[in-house]
Amino acid sequence: MNAAFDAAAIRARAEAAITVALEVGRETARFRRESDPGTLAVQSKGLQDFVTIADRRAEQAIRHGLISRFPDDTFMGEESGGQSEGAGTWVVDPIDGTTNYIRGFRHWGVSIAFVVGDKVEIGVVYDAAEDKVFHAVRGGGAFKDGLPIHAATTVDPANALIILGHSRKTSFDEYLALSKRLHERGMDYRRLGAAAIDLVRVAEGAADLCYERHLNAWDMLAGALIAEEAGAIVAMPPVSRLLAQGGPVIAHASGLAGEFAFILDIEGL
Repeated sequence: MNAAFDAAAIRARAEAAITVALEVGRETARFRRESDPGTLAVQSKGLQDFVTIADRRAEQAIRHGLISRFPDDTFMGEESGGQSEGAGTWVVDPIDGTTNYIRGFRHWGVSIAFVVGDKVEIGVVYDAAEDKVFHAVRGGGAFKDGLPIHAATTVDPANALIILGHSRKTSFDEYLALSKRLHERGMDYRRLGAAAIDLVRVAEGAADLCYERHLNAWDMLAGALIAEEAGAIVAMPPVSRLLAQGGPVIAHASGLAGEFAFILDIEGL
Protein backbone atom coordinates (compact mmCIF):
# COMPACT_ATOMS: atom_id res chain seq x y z
CA MET A 1 0.00 0.00 0.00
CA ASN A 2 1.19 3.53 -0.77
CA ALA A 3 2.83 5.10 2.27
CA ALA A 4 0.43 8.04 2.02
CA PHE A 5 -2.50 5.76 2.85
CA ASP A 6 -2.37 3.51 5.88
CA ALA A 7 -5.10 1.00 6.69
CA ALA A 8 -7.10 3.56 8.65
CA ALA A 9 -7.06 6.05 5.77
CA ILE A 10 -8.23 3.40 3.31
CA ARG A 11 -10.93 2.18 5.67
CA ALA A 12 -12.23 5.73 6.18
CA ARG A 13 -12.48 6.18 2.42
CA ALA A 14 -14.19 2.83 1.97
CA GLU A 15 -16.81 3.67 4.59
CA ALA A 16 -17.42 7.07 2.99
CA ALA A 17 -17.74 5.53 -0.48
CA ILE A 18 -20.26 2.96 0.77
CA THR A 19 -22.36 5.71 2.34
CA VAL A 20 -22.17 7.93 -0.74
CA ALA A 21 -22.95 5.09 -3.17
CA LEU A 22 -26.02 4.06 -1.20
CA GLU A 23 -27.33 7.61 -0.80
CA VAL A 24 -26.73 8.60 -4.41
CA GLY A 25 -27.95 5.28 -5.77
CA ARG A 26 -31.22 5.49 -3.88
CA GLU A 27 -31.76 9.12 -4.83
CA THR A 28 -31.06 8.33 -8.49
CA ALA A 29 -33.50 5.42 -8.40
CA ARG A 30 -36.13 7.65 -6.75
CA PHE A 31 -35.58 10.33 -9.40
CA ARG A 32 -36.19 7.76 -12.15
CA ARG A 33 -39.36 6.44 -10.51
CA GLU A 34 -40.85 9.87 -10.00
CA SER A 35 -39.81 11.49 -13.28
CA ASP A 36 -41.61 11.53 -16.57
CA PRO A 37 -39.12 9.88 -18.97
CA GLY A 38 -39.25 13.06 -21.06
CA THR A 39 -37.77 15.07 -18.20
CA LEU A 40 -34.60 12.95 -18.11
CA ALA A 41 -33.16 15.22 -20.84
CA VAL A 42 -31.45 12.38 -22.68
CA GLN A 43 -28.49 13.39 -24.83
CA SER A 44 -26.63 11.09 -27.18
CA LYS A 45 -22.84 10.76 -26.95
CA GLY A 46 -22.78 8.18 -29.75
CA LEU A 47 -24.61 5.04 -30.91
CA GLN A 48 -26.43 3.61 -27.88
CA ASP A 49 -24.31 5.87 -25.61
CA PHE A 50 -26.39 8.32 -23.62
CA VAL A 51 -26.13 10.80 -20.75
CA THR A 52 -29.02 12.18 -18.71
CA ILE A 53 -29.55 14.92 -16.18
CA ALA A 54 -29.55 12.10 -13.63
CA ASP A 55 -25.98 11.09 -14.57
CA ARG A 56 -24.75 14.64 -14.07
CA ARG A 57 -26.62 15.13 -10.80
CA ALA A 58 -25.36 11.81 -9.45
CA GLU A 59 -21.75 12.54 -10.37
CA GLN A 60 -21.89 15.97 -8.74
CA ALA A 61 -23.30 14.43 -5.57
CA ILE A 62 -20.62 11.73 -5.50
CA ARG A 63 -17.84 14.25 -6.09
CA HIS A 64 -19.12 16.48 -3.31
CA GLY A 65 -19.64 13.55 -0.93
CA LEU A 66 -16.09 12.28 -1.39
CA ILE A 67 -13.99 15.39 -2.00
CA SER A 68 -15.63 17.31 0.86
CA ARG A 69 -14.36 14.55 3.16
CA PHE A 70 -10.99 14.04 1.45
CA PRO A 71 -10.06 17.34 -0.25
CA ASP A 72 -6.55 16.21 -1.21
CA ASP A 73 -7.84 13.33 -3.34
CA THR A 74 -8.39 13.75 -7.07
CA PHE A 75 -11.53 12.81 -8.97
CA MET A 76 -12.09 11.21 -12.39
CA GLY A 77 -15.70 10.84 -13.50
CA GLU A 78 -17.34 9.60 -16.67
CA GLU A 79 -19.30 12.82 -17.15
CA SER A 80 -16.99 15.52 -15.79
CA GLY A 81 -13.65 14.00 -16.75
CA GLY A 82 -10.51 14.59 -14.72
CA GLN A 83 -7.15 12.88 -14.48
CA SER A 84 -5.57 10.42 -12.12
CA GLU A 85 -2.94 12.46 -10.35
CA GLY A 86 -1.63 13.10 -6.86
CA ALA A 87 -1.61 10.44 -4.18
CA GLY A 88 -5.03 8.87 -4.75
CA THR A 89 -7.86 9.17 -7.25
CA TRP A 90 -11.57 8.38 -7.16
CA VAL A 91 -12.71 6.81 -10.46
CA VAL A 92 -16.48 7.04 -10.77
CA ASP A 93 -19.33 6.04 -13.04
CA PRO A 94 -22.42 7.70 -11.56
CA ILE A 95 -24.84 5.50 -13.52
CA ASP A 96 -23.29 2.41 -15.06
CA GLY A 97 -25.93 1.17 -17.48
CA THR A 98 -27.49 4.50 -18.47
CA THR A 99 -29.49 2.98 -21.33
CA ASN A 100 -31.03 0.50 -18.90
CA TYR A 101 -31.74 3.34 -16.48
CA ILE A 102 -33.47 5.41 -19.14
CA ARG A 103 -35.72 2.51 -20.17
CA GLY A 104 -36.57 1.47 -16.61
CA PHE A 105 -34.61 -1.80 -16.77
CA ARG A 106 -33.11 -2.03 -13.29
CA HIS A 107 -29.79 -3.59 -14.26
CA TRP A 108 -27.75 -0.48 -13.47
CA GLY A 109 -25.61 0.78 -10.64
CA VAL A 110 -23.21 3.30 -9.18
CA SER A 111 -19.51 2.43 -9.45
CA ILE A 112 -16.84 4.02 -7.23
CA ALA A 113 -13.19 2.93 -7.18
CA PHE A 114 -10.24 4.44 -5.34
CA VAL A 115 -6.89 4.10 -7.07
CA VAL A 116 -3.49 4.55 -5.46
CA GLY A 117 -0.59 4.39 -7.90
CA ASP A 118 -1.32 1.47 -10.22
CA LYS A 119 -3.61 -0.43 -7.82
CA VAL A 120 -7.30 -0.30 -7.06
CA GLU A 121 -7.51 -0.20 -3.27
CA ILE A 122 -11.29 0.23 -2.86
CA GLY A 123 -14.24 -0.90 -4.95
CA VAL A 124 -17.85 0.01 -4.18
CA VAL A 125 -20.87 -0.77 -6.39
CA TYR A 126 -24.50 0.09 -5.65
CA ASP A 127 -26.82 -2.48 -7.26
CA ALA A 128 -30.13 -0.81 -8.13
CA ALA A 129 -31.96 -4.08 -8.77
CA GLU A 130 -31.48 -5.21 -5.17
CA ASP A 131 -30.89 -1.86 -3.44
CA LYS A 132 -27.67 -3.24 -1.97
CA VAL A 133 -24.03 -2.17 -1.89
CA PHE A 134 -21.11 -4.43 -2.79
CA HIS A 135 -17.67 -3.42 -1.58
CA ALA A 136 -14.11 -4.61 -1.24
CA VAL A 137 -10.86 -3.25 0.19
CA ARG A 138 -7.75 -4.84 -1.29
CA GLY A 139 -6.73 -7.83 0.82
CA GLY A 140 -9.89 -7.78 2.92
CA GLY A 141 -12.43 -9.91 1.06
CA ALA A 142 -15.65 -8.93 -0.70
CA PHE A 143 -19.00 -8.07 0.83
CA LYS A 144 -22.65 -7.46 -0.07
CA ASP A 145 -24.38 -5.25 2.47
CA GLY A 146 -21.65 -6.19 4.92
CA LEU A 147 -21.94 -9.96 4.47
CA PRO A 148 -19.08 -11.93 2.85
CA ILE A 149 -19.58 -13.12 -0.72
CA HIS A 150 -17.68 -15.68 -2.78
CA ALA A 151 -17.33 -16.55 -6.44
CA ALA A 152 -18.99 -19.72 -7.69
CA THR A 153 -17.36 -23.13 -7.42
CA THR A 154 -18.65 -24.29 -10.83
CA VAL A 155 -16.39 -26.78 -12.63
CA ASP A 156 -18.72 -28.21 -15.29
CA PRO A 157 -19.09 -25.86 -18.29
CA ALA A 158 -22.56 -27.27 -18.93
CA ASN A 159 -23.64 -25.64 -15.66
CA ALA A 160 -21.97 -22.30 -16.34
CA LEU A 161 -23.76 -18.98 -16.73
CA ILE A 162 -21.84 -16.40 -18.73
CA ILE A 163 -22.24 -12.62 -19.06
CA LEU A 164 -20.76 -11.17 -22.24
CA GLY A 165 -20.57 -7.46 -22.82
CA HIS A 166 -20.03 -5.86 -26.19
CA SER A 167 -18.64 -2.46 -27.12
CA ARG A 168 -19.20 -0.86 -30.51
CA LYS A 169 -15.48 -0.11 -30.45
CA THR A 170 -14.82 -3.81 -31.02
CA SER A 171 -15.76 -6.40 -33.65
CA PHE A 172 -19.30 -7.74 -33.50
CA ASP A 173 -18.25 -10.74 -35.60
CA GLU A 174 -15.69 -11.67 -32.93
CA TYR A 175 -18.39 -11.31 -30.27
CA LEU A 176 -20.63 -13.68 -32.23
CA ALA A 177 -17.77 -16.17 -32.69
CA LEU A 178 -17.09 -16.16 -28.95
CA SER A 179 -20.79 -16.62 -28.18
CA LYS A 180 -20.90 -19.58 -30.55
CA ARG A 181 -17.83 -21.18 -28.97
CA LEU A 182 -19.26 -20.90 -25.48
CA HIS A 183 -22.65 -22.16 -26.67
CA GLU A 184 -21.01 -25.23 -28.20
CA ARG A 185 -19.43 -26.00 -24.82
CA GLY A 186 -22.90 -26.04 -23.28
CA MET A 187 -22.73 -22.67 -21.53
CA ASP A 188 -25.66 -20.29 -21.24
CA TYR A 189 -24.97 -16.59 -21.69
CA ARG A 190 -26.46 -13.15 -21.28
CA ARG A 191 -25.77 -9.55 -22.34
CA LEU A 192 -27.12 -7.16 -19.73
CA GLY A 193 -25.54 -3.76 -20.38
CA ALA A 194 -23.91 -2.70 -17.10
CA ALA A 195 -20.36 -3.93 -16.58
CA ALA A 196 -20.04 -3.00 -12.91
CA ILE A 197 -23.13 -5.04 -12.10
CA ASP A 198 -21.98 -7.88 -14.36
CA LEU A 199 -18.74 -8.10 -12.38
CA VAL A 200 -20.43 -8.21 -8.98
CA ARG A 201 -22.67 -10.99 -10.29
CA VAL A 202 -19.47 -13.01 -10.71
CA ALA A 203 -18.32 -11.92 -7.25
CA GLU A 204 -21.48 -13.21 -5.58
CA GLY A 205 -21.51 -16.45 -7.57
CA ALA A 206 -24.62 -15.68 -9.64
CA ALA A 207 -22.55 -15.87 -12.86
CA ASP A 208 -19.37 -17.75 -13.72
CA LEU A 209 -17.79 -15.39 -16.24
CA CYS A 210 -17.96 -11.72 -17.13
CA TYR A 211 -16.02 -10.61 -20.19
CA GLU A 212 -15.95 -7.53 -22.37
CA ARG A 213 -13.30 -6.55 -24.91
CA HIS A 214 -13.40 -2.82 -24.22
CA LEU A 215 -14.55 -0.86 -21.20
CA ASN A 216 -13.57 2.46 -19.69
CA ALA A 217 -11.82 2.44 -16.34
CA TRP A 218 -14.83 3.82 -14.48
CA ASP A 219 -16.96 0.92 -15.76
CA MET A 220 -14.74 -1.86 -14.49
CA LEU A 221 -12.28 -0.99 -11.72
CA ALA A 222 -14.61 -1.21 -8.72
CA GLY A 223 -16.34 -4.38 -9.88
CA ALA A 224 -13.06 -6.04 -10.85
CA LEU A 225 -11.62 -5.57 -7.36
CA ILE A 226 -14.80 -6.89 -5.75
CA ALA A 227 -14.73 -9.98 -8.01
CA GLU A 228 -11.05 -10.58 -7.28
CA GLU A 229 -11.54 -10.26 -3.54
CA ALA A 230 -14.46 -12.70 -3.77
CA GLY A 231 -12.11 -15.34 -5.18
CA ALA A 232 -12.70 -14.95 -8.91
CA ILE A 233 -9.80 -14.94 -11.34
CA VAL A 234 -9.57 -11.44 -12.81
CA ALA A 235 -7.37 -10.29 -15.70
CA MET A 236 -7.11 -6.82 -17.20
CA PRO A 237 -4.39 -4.44 -18.42
CA PRO A 238 -2.45 -2.25 -15.96
CA VAL A 239 -4.59 0.37 -14.25
CA SER A 240 -2.54 3.22 -15.76
CA ARG A 241 -3.40 2.01 -19.26
CA LEU A 242 -7.07 1.57 -18.40
CA LEU A 243 -7.25 5.09 -17.01
CA ALA A 244 -5.76 6.43 -20.23
CA GLN A 245 -7.59 4.38 -22.87
CA GLY A 246 -9.74 1.64 -21.37
CA GLY A 247 -9.44 -2.00 -22.34
CA PRO A 248 -10.67 -5.56 -21.73
CA VAL A 249 -11.62 -7.29 -18.49
CA ILE A 250 -12.30 -10.91 -17.71
CA ALA A 251 -13.48 -12.25 -14.35
CA HIS A 252 -14.41 -15.88 -13.85
CA ALA A 253 -14.85 -18.70 -11.37
CA SER A 254 -11.53 -20.40 -10.68
CA GLY A 255 -12.89 -23.88 -11.42
CA LEU A 256 -13.43 -22.94 -15.06
CA ALA A 257 -9.98 -21.47 -15.71
CA GLY A 258 -9.24 -24.04 -18.39
CA GLU A 259 -12.40 -23.13 -20.29
CA PHE A 260 -11.50 -19.46 -20.55
CA ALA A 261 -7.74 -19.54 -21.08
CA PHE A 262 -8.26 -18.88 -24.80
CA ILE A 263 -9.81 -15.49 -23.99
CA LEU A 264 -6.65 -14.50 -22.13
CA ASP A 265 -4.67 -15.50 -25.21
CA ILE A 266 -6.92 -13.37 -27.44
CA GLU A 267 -6.33 -10.32 -25.23
CA GLY A 268 -2.68 -11.02 -24.47
CA LEU A 269 -3.37 -10.93 -20.72
